[in-house]
Amino acid sequence: MMCFVLFLLFIYIFTSVTITNLHKVYLGFHFSMMIWPYCQFAIRTVDDPVYQLFYVKLAFVDASLLTTGWIFFTILLSGQSQFLNRKILIALLVPAFLSSLAVVLNPNGWFVLPVNGGYVERIYGPIFWINMSILILHAIVSLYIIYVALVSDQAPRIKNQIMYMLKGIVAVCAFLMLDVFLNVILDDYLPVIPGFTSLGIVVSATFFVITIHQDKVFDIVTIAHQDIINTMEYGILVLDDQEQVVEINQALLPQIRLNPGERFDMARHLPGGNIVKTEQFLQTYIDHPLEVTETELMYPALQMYISIHAAPIMVSGVRVGRIVTFQNITELRRLIDETNQQNTILQERNSALIKVQEELFQTNAKLRKMAITDSLTGCFNRHYLMQQLENELMKDRDPRVPSTIILIDIDYFKMVNDRYGHLAGDEVICSTVEVLQRNLRHSDILSRYGGEEFLIYLPDTEEDEAYELAEQLKSSIESNQIRIDNIDEPISITISIGLLSIGEFKVSPPMSTTTYLNDLFRSADKALYAAKHQGRNQIVSARK
Repeated sequence: MMCFVLFLLFIYIFTSVTITNLHKVYLGFHFSMMIWPYCQFAIRTVDDPVYQLFYVKLAFVDASLLTTGWIFFTILLSGQSQFLNRKILIALLVPAFLSSLAVVLNPNGWFVLPVNGGYVERIYGPIFWINMSILILHAIVSLYIIYVALVSDQAPRIKNQIMYMLKGIVAVCAFLMLDVFLNVILDDYLPVIPGFTSLGIVVSATFFVITIHQDKVFDIVTIAHQDIINTMEYGILVLDDQEQVVEINQALLPQIRLNPGERFDMARHLPGGNIVKTEQFLQTYIDHPLEVTETELMYPALQMYISIHAAPIMVSGVRVGRIVTFQNITELRRLIDETNQQNTILQERNSALIKVQEELFQTNAKLRKMAITDSLTGCFNRHYLMQQLENELMKDRDPRVPSTIILIDIDYFKMVNDRYGHLAGDEVICSTVEVLQRNLRHSDILSRYGGEEFLIYLPDTEEDEAYELAEQLKSSIESNQIRIDNIDEPISITISIGLLSIGEFKVSPPMSTTTYLNDLFRSADKALYAAKHQGRNQIVSARK
């Protein structure tokens, strides 16, 4: 509950005020206050002693950091900067660091020992008391700093803020001592009463929140000038409606020597390089003061690119002045130019890579085609047909629709080679393939089986339909007149066909697909042999 209340206060501060450097210091300090109650809660929610010990150590390390941070925040808030010297910082930080290290290491259980195997209830050792002594010492130092601030010549508002800090320190110290007295010293006589230290932290944080909002601890106007305007890397110039300087930050002073109250002449502070851009910017700046205008100009004397941005300051629809910013964008321009140059190089390289990829794609396509086609005829080769048939065997097909294989052999092809030569024989083979392809369907697969033999696969084709197609192929080949250079008379050939209708095109286990296909080809080859034996130019059917 205490951790949750602290978290709500943290969110409230974060969302309700303008965040400055001093706010960040306090918010970091406030966040460290949240860790103690969270660890106390976490110790009781986990069963693993390892995690319980982790949260115990984290809580006490946070306590050391919390009290150290409390001192620094007290110094900042009270304005006692004389305490921020090296010797005091070392004297405060080194003991806190060493005690935190001893808590983390817990040598020989000198910091804490478990009770009943866990750390929900625990026994503290000498390191704990050393840690407590350092915490008390830090509290005493904080009280001393507050005392010095109260007796010094401070404004009543500042003293009121310091009194709230005093109340916060007293509250957390009182609850811490009560927690140690009841839950450590009297541990053997009283049951554990959790939450005293967490309650003290919540009360202390509440005092801080009250003083932040009631007494305006963080002076927004002063800090805005110091932490925002003067720490910006680019120059800021605030002008009134008569172009007189109201505010000028430190980043602009080395280049533009102006004091509040002096008149600012924009034309005097523009370079004479790019006349067109300069005149366009000046025309808008002078003639249209209600418009936002900006430009980028090169200052040769400074060797810088400067971005100038002018915007009106409007109050209730009336222009009361304007803000002019000067930003050095030389490095940005250099990076942009380098980026554009690199992009150009990358585009050229990408174009070259795309060209190479296209060439590789075309080469791969040619290689794939060469792998599955016959180099002489351009039709598929035997390897491709075997792959296609193996794929067909894997499909679930309707056994009532058979497929058909046609095996074709050119009759007396050896005589063509012997009489006209092998080149003429190649022309005969190519011409025969062209005739076959013209008569086949799109789904049919024609492949060169070997030499002058061709194999055609007709998927989902009945035997009668396949026989009609075979007759058409035989007739077309027989009527084909093949004209060859240097041969006066055209050559005519015939073909013998072995036709095999496959009634149920699937493999019966344990037969492999390769064995089954070889069996089919043998059957088709027997039918082809029978056609040749019967006088050639014949069609013989065989059933598998």
